[in-house]
Amino acid sequence: MDINYIKDAISHKSTLKVPYLLQITRKANEKYGEKLLEDYCNKDVMNAYQKNMISRCDAIYLSIGNHAVGVSAPWWSWYDCQEFYLTQDPPSHMPKTKGTGSYSEYEQYTKFLKDNFGCYVTVFIWGSHFEKAYFARGIENFLADMACEPEFSNDLLNTIIRKNIVMLENLITNENIDGVLLGSDWGSQKSLLMSPSVWKKMIKPGEQKEYNLIHSYNKDVWVHSCGNVRQILPDLCEMGVDVLNPIQPECMDIFEIKESFGNKLTFWGGISTQRTLPYGTVAQVRNEAEKVIMNMSNNGGYIAAPAQEIQDDVPYENITALIDVLRYYSA
Repeated sequence: MDINYIKDAISHKSTLKVPYLLQITRKANEKYGEKLLEDYCNKDVMNAYQKNMISRCDAIYLSIGNHAVGVSAPWWSWYDCQEFYLTQDPPSHMPKTKGTGSYSEYEQYTKFLKDNFGCYVTVFIWGSHFEKAYFARGIENFLADMACEPEFSNDLLNTIIRKNIVMLENLITNENIDGVLLGSDWGSQKSLLMSPSVWKKMIKPGEQKEYNLIHSYNKDVWVHSCGNVRQILPDLCEMGVDVLNPIQPECMDIFEIKESFGNKLTFWGGISTQRTLPYGTVAQVRNEAEKVIMNMSNNGGYIAAPAQEIQDDVPYENITALIDVLRYYSA
């Protein structure tokens, strides 16, 4: 497995090989995992899996040929914040927090992946900022807070960023990781969940601090936001985002986005998980995958994948059809 596949994509180098990073949900893993390991058997991967050196999910991803692996890392969470969540008016205090995970296990696992498989290793941090705030308050409450209680909202968001910065610096000193993905869903199917001006005022400054820190350790910045985030793509380019996910084709014109921002952003995703994968034929899956790969990989800057994790409602033959197309274009 060649780490340069991903590095070249992020550097916008035009190559004949297109890297890919496909993921599946827990339920899809339970339903199809053993079959995928059997059909795409890799002896080195299976040896590591059978010795409990890697998870079954990562065994699947390495077996099918993913060019990157996303790993979990020590992080932090809210606790004892039921009152904070339920009350309609903003509380006068911040909720309590606690750390999660093991640094030694994280460092050992990433070293094992790098030493044995040579893959690009990304730390996945879901619900890192805006989502972290509404996990504490509830999404309806926090969106109302942002409109009506900006001082409280900024205090909560700043509290999150301060904690994130401490945790991030602990993570990115690890020489075995190449990038960090920060996830916060800013969009709905139609537009941003807030006005662009509110996003720029409340969300952008904290995100910028995180991106700057990650770049200061020469790691790549990956950002995940579901929904239609077209209005803030110029900001994300300006802020130095390297990779954007999932670019849902049901929400945005992904080819227009490639045309407009493909010289600055690398895109990961784009193949329909709402329509084509669960409901299309094998031929339709192949046709869409090929069309997306051909258009999005022009002049580099694309990591091929479905727009979201593959769910258990996707027929197995559609999954294998997609994997075979991904493998063909990376060969």
